[in-house]
Formats: sequence, C-alpha cells, structure tokens
Amino acid sequence: MDRGEDERSAPRRARRADAAANARSLVSAARELFDEHGPEVALDVVARRAGVGNATLYRHFPTREDLLVAVYEDEAAALCRRGAGLLREPSAGGALFDWLDDLLGHMAGMRALVLAAGGGPGDGHTELFRRSHESLISTAEGLLTRAKTTGAVHPDLAVGDLLALTSAAAIAADGTENARRLLRIMRRGFEMPAPPG
Repeated sequence: MDRGEDERSAPRRARRADAAANARSLVSAARELFDEHGPEVALDVVARRAGVGNATLYRHFPTREDLLVAVYEDEAAALCRRGAGLLREPSAGGALFDWLDDLLGHMAGMRALVLAAGGGPGDGHTELFRRSHESLISTAEGLLTRAKTTGAVHPDLAVGDLLALTSAAAIAADGTENARRLLRIMRRGFEMPAPPG
C-alpha cells in the first residue's frame, strides 16, 4: 500500500472506530437503563446516557427491537466469556455453580428483553436470540462436562436438566436472592457425595 492510499484510509478507520465506540456506548447505556427502568425506557434517554444524538442511535439501531437484541447478545456474550474464564478455575463444581449463579442474576432481565422484542418464526430477531441462547447452552455444557469428569456432580446430570431447573428457580423465586437460595438447595442434590473418609 502506498503512502497516499494509507493516508486516505486513515480517516475511514477512524470513522469505523468512532462508530464502533458509539455502538458500544449505546448498548452499555441501554443495559443500565433497562435494568433501572425496564425495556420500555424512551430511546432518547438511552442516547443521552450514551452521550450521542438520536440520529446516531437510529443509525446503529433503527428500531427498539434492534437495540433490545443487541443488549441481549451483549449479556449472553459476557456470560459466555465468564464461563470460559471459569474453565480455568481449580474447582470444576465451584466453577459450574458460580456460572449458574451469574446466569440467575441475568435471567430476569434477559427474559424481559426477549418478551419486549417480540418476533416470531422467521423473524430475524428470533434467529439472533436463538444463536445467543445456543452459545449459553454450549458454555453450560462445557462447565458441566468438566464437573462430571472430575466427579463433582452426578454423571447422569444433563445440561437441559440443569438449565431447566435453574430457570425454574428464577421463575418461582421472589427475587434474585431467593432464586440463588433455591440454586444452593439444588446444588446439594446435583453434587456427588464425598467418599467416606
């Protein structure tokens, strides 16, 4: 690449970097505001929190549903990164249940995002939600497989069982702390008993 071409491409790279930073700021602001006020918060409030104009918001996220999906994907990606990090923890059982505890903390908000975005079969948003959901299942599967391999949990425990029961705790509980208490009770049933000393 000659110097002139490099000099012409530098402003384009700077614009792309600015656009990416604006999108990240919008998603971060939306996540905070959705946590504080629910997914129906006014979009101009999101733009103000992110420090950008409404035109910038709509350029990145033409509809509320687009923004809701982006926040859901961001939450799911953060949980998957957390799971990947926990695979390096010495206690496989502890890593699995730490991740499920994190998942519980996000479940209510993520469910609200899915419901608010709506959509149905063939809707592009539904497909994006599905892919993010599959990533979460894959993360749970990796943590569960490691926990089974080390004998930390019952060998017949399936990832579908684990996630269904965790979700049931989130739905049945009166708040996140109560859901976490239910998860601690379930953990005692999932874990293998220590061998007699």
